[in-house]
Amino acid sequence: MTHRYFVWDMSPVVFSAGPVTIRWYGLFFVGAFVAGHILMTAVYKKEGRPVQDLSSLMNHLLLGTIIGARLGHCLFYDPAYYLGHPVQILKIWEGGLASHGGAAGILAALLIYSYKKKDQGFLWLMDRIALPAAFGGALIRTGNFFNSEIVGRPTAMPWAVVFQRVDPLPRHPSQLYESIACLLIFIILGMTYRKDTARNTEGLISGLFLTLVFSSRIALEFFKVPQAAYNTEMILNTGQWLSIPFVLVGMGLIAEVWTDHRFGIFIKDKDANKKWE
Repeated sequence: MTHRYFVWDMSPVVFSAGPVTIRWYGLFFVGAFVAGHILMTAVYKKEGRPVQDLSSLMNHLLLGTIIGARLGHCLFYDPAYYLGHPVQILKIWEGGLASHGGAAGILAALLIYSYKKKDQGFLWLMDRIALPAAFGGALIRTGNFFNSEIVGRPTAMPWAVVFQRVDPLPRHPSQLYESIACLLIFIILGMTYRKDTARNTEGLISGLFLTLVFSSRIALEFFKVPQAAYNTEMILNTGQWLSIPFVLVGMGLIAEVWTDHRFGIFIKDKDANKKWE
C-alpha cells in the first residue's frame, strides 16, 4: 500500500520588505517569551510577589537564553568551524541556536537574578520558570517545524512528512514530537504546581522538569537526523550526551525532596520548603 504523505513546503519567511525580514521561527521564539511573561505574571500575583520585578527577570532570561543557545550551537555542534572563525559566532541572524546551551544560559541568568533578589531564591525561581519553559519549548519546536529544520530520519510511517525544502523523502516530524512532549510536560507541571504541598516543596517541580524534558529529548533524538557531523558513528548523539547531566540533576533534586534533603547536594537548607510569607 502506498501512502500519500503530507508535504510541507512552507516558506520560513512570514514577511519581507527591504532590510526587514520576519520569520516564523522568530515569531514563535518571541511568542515563547510573551507566553512566559503572561504565565509568570499569574504566578507572581498568585503568590504575592512584586509583579514589577518581572521586567528585570525576563530581560535576564532573554539574554541568558540567546547567549547560551548561540554559544551552545557553536561549541557543541560545530566547534572546529566556529573556533576557527570566531566572528561567525556573533552572526546569530544566520541561525543556529542549541536548546542545551539555552537551558544552561537560563540557569546562569537565574543565578545572577536570584543573587540580586534575595527574596526570590534560585530553586524557587527554577520551579516557577519550569512551567513557561516547557510551554515555550513547545512553541520553539513548532517554529523549527515551520522552518523545515531539525528534521527526522526517513520513515514509512503513515504520519511521515515530506519536507519539500529539504528533500523528497518522507520523514519523522521530530519537531512536532518534541513539541507535543513539551506540551504534555507543561500539563504535568501545571497539575503539580496546583497542589500546595508540591508548589511549596522547592526543587520538586524543577526536578520533574529537568528529568522529563531531557529524558524525552534522549528518546526522541533517535528519530532525528544527527545535528553534529562528528557524531554520526556514535551510539548516542551530541544532543543525547548533553541531556544526560540535566537528567541526573533532575533526578537528584527529586531524590533529595523525597528523602527530606538527606544528601544535601542540591538543597542544604532544612527550612527550604517553608512557605514564603
